[in-house]
Amino acid sequence: MLLRIAFLSLWQHRRRTGVLMTAIGLVTALMVLMLGIGEGMNRSLVESSTTLMSGHVNVAGFFKVTAGQASPVVTHAPEVTAVIRKEVPELVYIASRGRGFAKVISEAGSTLIGLGGIDITKEQGLQKALKVKEGKLEDLAKPGSIMLFEDQAATLNVRVGDALTISAPTPRGTNNTVDVTVVAIVRSMGMMSQFSCFMNEGTLRQLYQLKDDTTGALQIYLPSADLDEVKKVQARLRDALGKAGYALMDDDPRAFFFKFENVSREPWVGQRLDLTNWHDEVNFVAWTVDLMSALSFFLGAVLLQVIGVGIMIVMWISIRERTREIGTLRAIGMQRTSVLLMFLTEGFLLGLLATLGGAVLGVSLSLGLNAAHVPLPVGVQFVLLSDKLVVIPTAQWVVATVVFITTVVTLISVIPSFIAARLKPVSAMQHAG
Repeated sequence: MLLRIAFLSLWQHRRRTGVLMTAIGLVTALMVLMLGIGEGMNRSLVESSTTLMSGHVNVAGFFKVTAGQASPVVTHAPEVTAVIRKEVPELVYIASRGRGFAKVISEAGSTLIGLGGIDITKEQGLQKALKVKEGKLEDLAKPGSIMLFEDQAATLNVRVGDALTISAPTPRGTNNTVDVTVVAIVRSMGMMSQFSCFMNEGTLRQLYQLKDDTTGALQIYLPSADLDEVKKVQARLRDALGKAGYALMDDDPRAFFFKFENVSREPWVGQRLDLTNWHDEVNFVAWTVDLMSALSFFLGAVLLQVIGVGIMIVMWISIRERTREIGTLRAIGMQRTSVLLMFLTEGFLLGLLATLGGAVLGVSLSLGLNAAHVPLPVGVQFVLLSDKLVVIPTAQWVVATVVFITTVVTLISVIPSFIAARLKPVSAMQHAG
């Protein structure tokens, strides 16, 4: 009965109801859209990080020839790989990645870039994720080959087939150079692709004068990127490597290049392994995802405050117009609690119908933007972590938005409903306004 009365009341004042529902629906659509952008950023972050910089779990570390000189390498990598495969049988594959940071020089200019040494034949995920603009990724199997992202190629003014010189200090403190040929140029993947490029693993070892059984990191790819599951595998693997006799670094949830200063100050020498997960390696940009989610709720809360004042005023006007109706209902036996619930139900129904419509609009806009493949300017790519706009309105966020805004609208209705319930039947029936 209360739902019927509430619906009839909203329908009787449908012009006013339509204005309020439009406002609430637009706020809902905006929140769904912004939370979808935040989820898209998170997915882009996982994809780009596990493609360019990290596996789901990483076994890396540092080797120190002297106490003050550290190199980001893992020695005797095949033996470490055997322990990983035994302890993590559910893994999809392991990628061995060399790590370096060097000056890349072309005839037109130079730039400092992080280097990833790869065996392209064993990089299942990398080949699927990278979108080739020019050349062939398979040619990275050739010694002396390098792959660049399109922004890096533009900076160096090179194309496929052009020669580059790479200059870098070796772990022994001497500078070394190697000549390479650009074999592929791939499309940028947002901010993360600005930091690194890929080259033949053997050529990277030649540059740094490393042995064949040495690598920068063993990147472990699992069936799921869920952070809770990844951390369980990380903890299990840490125990296994410790029991196998490997010296381990203290847990430090940061990217490896932030650890050089601390490692160089420590007095130990030799090899120590460092275990991280994908979130650790990109925590220096992960805050942008949290910021976008917080901004979405903040903006939604501000807009809801403005709309909330309007809802409260409209309900007060509605109560004033329906004062005699309320008095009549009270006179024939309706209790104050029922009057209160009647107006609360009206507010709830208004919020629910509006948010459902807004959620449908927000999801439709999100799907339309994804289908349009909207390209982003370079500056925006740094913030949204992708070269195109990605909006993923997950069911979890859509339901949370609908519940949140409907609850707020219902709570806003409490004060006017309480005022209506407090009206005395005789005074209400004599009201002439």
